[in-house]
Amino acid sequence: METLNFKKLAEQYKTELFNNVIPFWLNQSQDKDFGGYFTCLDRKGDVFDTDKFIWLQGREVWLFSMLYNQVEKRQEWLDAAIQGAEFLKKYGHDGNLNWYFSLTREGKPLVEPYNIFSYTFASMAFGQLSKATGNEEYAKIARDTFNIVLSKTGNPKGKWNKAFPGTRNLKSFALPMILCNLALEIEHLLDEEFLKETMDACIHEVMDVFYRPELGLVVENLNEDETLSDTFEGRVLNPGHSIEAMWFIMDLGVRLHRPELVTKANEIALKMVEHGWDKEFGGIFYFMDRKGHPVQQLEWDQKLWWVHIETLITMLKGYQLTGSEKSLEWFKKVHDYVWSHFKDEEYPEWFGYLNRRGEVLLPLKGGKWKGCFHVPRGLYQCWQTLEKIDQKGQL
Repeated sequence: METLNFKKLAEQYKTELFNNVIPFWLNQSQDKDFGGYFTCLDRKGDVFDTDKFIWLQGREVWLFSMLYNQVEKRQEWLDAAIQGAEFLKKYGHDGNLNWYFSLTREGKPLVEPYNIFSYTFASMAFGQLSKATGNEEYAKIARDTFNIVLSKTGNPKGKWNKAFPGTRNLKSFALPMILCNLALEIEHLLDEEFLKETMDACIHEVMDVFYRPELGLVVENLNEDETLSDTFEGRVLNPGHSIEAMWFIMDLGVRLHRPELVTKANEIALKMVEHGWDKEFGGIFYFMDRKGHPVQQLEWDQKLWWVHIETLITMLKGYQLTGSEKSLEWFKKVHDYVWSHFKDEEYPEWFGYLNRRGEVLLPLKGGKWKGCFHVPRGLYQCWQTLEKIDQKGQL
């Protein structure tokens, strides 16, 4: 394989982040009249729908707070985060920190608080912003919301769960996966013992329960007794999800001084990317069936921005932390695909949705599911990791 210039690559990711992606969200998404952010932005960045989705509002608060904390104390970033947080604080929940799914532009609730990710990203947002501001009210919102999330792990949708109770109670990979990241995000607000317990529980769920050594794969849903379910939901694989989870696990492995955890996470990520790669057209499938049956999700063969960006992060961290040449090869392969397919050469920010062949399916830059998160976080993570690899190589 050709030798990669890590210094040059680090500069590529950093430049894209600060010259292209961050200015796009800073200038195009802030609602100067009502607060919060527009996320439904077309190819040029014009607003095409004004509904506000709580989990995307939280993600944008988090992103600007994180940049302020980690990169530079830039006032415009802090201002952007605070105005979004104040909108969320005022309108985003029912008064008891039950976070709605979506609001009108003005802040009136549209969809009930059924979605646990409204809660997790609210907690993440206020946790990161409390670090930036020292504001105790923000810290309390983050802590209290986190406790509500933990109380809902058995039934994340609560009374809005459509499943008939008792017939097929499945547990989902999505929540323990997010908690791996969230625990690290708000560790400055948690008691050390409680934090350790939470981290251990999340690692166990991801690595010992949802990762199935008999398959060599991570599954999305299991029966409550942790056995495999031979149903649509039980057979579904989401390669991007499990690959993303593996960089969370690597971060936890570093934090807890458990190198064997990092190695195992890297091995699982390599299995998932090999399994999920479309050998005919390139790119990673969105959904698959572990038995090769037809998939329930009609969008199964689309190529999505976040799946590929999260894979870049995971493969780079895998190489940085374990020296795995295979991880580096996969990084190169996915990097080439991402930059030639998702980057819009004409207008800022990246495309999110491609068809199986890699052609742009929707020209939007943000919508109900795509906001100011995976692209900038991914560029930031890759930039940072590439710099570490470059520095290590120069020692």
